[in-house]
Formats: sequence, structure tokens, C-alpha cells
Amino acid sequence: MSLTVAPLHPLLGAEISGIDLRRRIENSELAEFIQAMDEHAVCVVRHETPLTNEQHITFSMALGPIERRSVLKIAGADAMRIPHHEIIDQSNISADDKIFQDGDRTLGFKRANRLWHTDMSFHPVRATYSALSAHEVPPGGADTEFTDMRAAYDALPQETKKRISTLSAEHSYWYSRVKGGGPEPTAEERNSRPPAQHKLVHVHPTSNRRALYLASHASHIVGWPVQEGRNLLEELMEHATQPQFVFRHRWRVGDVVIWDNLATMHRATPFEDTRHRRDMRRTTCREREVLN
Repeated sequence: MSLTVAPLHPLLGAEISGIDLRRRIENSELAEFIQAMDEHAVCVVRHETPLTNEQHITFSMALGPIERRSVLKIAGADAMRIPHHEIIDQSNISADDKIFQDGDRTLGFKRANRLWHTDMSFHPVRATYSALSAHEVPPGGADTEFTDMRAAYDALPQETKKRISTLSAEHSYWYSRVKGGGPEPTAEERNSRPPAQHKLVHVHPTSNRRALYLASHASHIVGWPVQEGRNLLEELMEHATQPQFVFRHRWRVGDVVIWDNLATMHRATPFEDTRHRRDMRRTTCREREVLN
């Protein structure tokens, strides 16, 4: 059975029906789904109940090499709420099932996800698809916003495209965490995930369109004076997050949203995170298998 693709925004975002991620996906369905991802970059699949962790992992493995271990260390956060290394716990809930409170180190770092970013840009092996599954949604929904980095690149002046064509940025997880209001990382934390460098402009591998590759993790332009590089990054971020490029998803329990990190940026929106539970679980595919 063919999938139904209903666009949700003129540039990016579509709701996919006729597919159930809780069961094995046939090759023909997967091919149609990837085609929809290439066109829309963000796809929403709704279910009446959330995926199990095992179903979530199985679906994600069909999309490519999946992350299977922690890529960094946060002091005091060794306990796992979800017993699967493939799943990144994007909730505000501790391992003992309590809502994090102000002053908690983990919550301080999580709040930086309200900045525009691309998953895993701070790692040498970039993320391709991310799949976020909604298990509990707080009142008001705690929406997620996405922006189209291919359309943002297309809209740049030719002079700017030429200026940035050969530039690279250094991306650091710890830079964005502090910028987003989190605590200063310890030496052990910094050493657990050193920065990575990536080109500012790349060719999206399946659509063959050029795209900006930015994130709040981007700390400076390689080879430039730090402040001059940050001024350029801020200019590009402001351009790429203009309203015409942005799609906003309002969550419902059972939703799975899959996005292409090589074509988009995204950010969480604020909610009363010390009062209401938000249980969101993410898997992340990578350009190739990650060994460390």
C-alpha cells in the first residue's frame, strides 16, 4: 500500500499515513518514506500509543547505522532511566522517575536544546536521521521547531555563498551547553567529547541540494579571529531561522517525528520543566558506524 504524504509547510514538514512504525517496515514502504524525507526533511507519523523502545530501535536501524553508546559524559548522570544505549533520553525525568529540579546539572545542560542546533554536529561522524518518540507530553505540548537549511542556503546572496563556500566551523557540545545557560563543564566532561570541525556548506547526500550546516554547537570559524567568526555564524543563524523557513510541530502522545540533520536545524520550546513531565525518546542514525 502506498503511503500518503500531506505537506504541513510550504518548505518542510509532512505527515505520513499508511505506515505503522510499530511493525516491520517493508522495503517498498521504506523507499517511499526515504523519498518523502528527501523532499520534506521532517516527517510526522502518528500512533495511538507510543512505540516500545524495541520498536523504536528496530525502525531506526532500517534508516542507517544507529548510535549504540553514549558519546559524552555528564558528571553524576551515570544511571540510565531507559535501559537501551541506542535511545537518548530527552526527558526531564531522572532515573528514579522524578522531575529534575532547578540546579540539577543534567537539566541545566538539557535546557540548551532550546537553542537552534543539529544533532551530533559536535562529533566527527555526523548525524543523518533522528527519530523522536513522544511518550508523555506536558500541557501546552512543548512544541519543537525545525528550519530548512537547504532553502536558507538557496536564499543567500551570491556574494555570501561565495564568501562561505570553503569555510569550516568548529562544533563543541560544551560551548552550546554553557551558551544555553548550563554550568561550566568539568575537565572530565570536556575530555569525554572533544570538538569536531565541519564545512559550513555541504551537498545534501540524497537530494544533491546545497545546504548550510550550522548549530548552536558551532563555536567559531576555523582559521578566523574568534569574534569575527562568531559574528558570521550569528548572521547566518539569524538568516536561517527567519519565520518563512520554520515549521513548528505540536506534539501528541504516540507521535514519532523523524528529521534529516543534514537538511535542518531544530530547537525545543520552553515549558514548565520543573513541574510537568515530558518523556521524549530519540534514536540517532549516523553517516557511518560509530566505534568511539
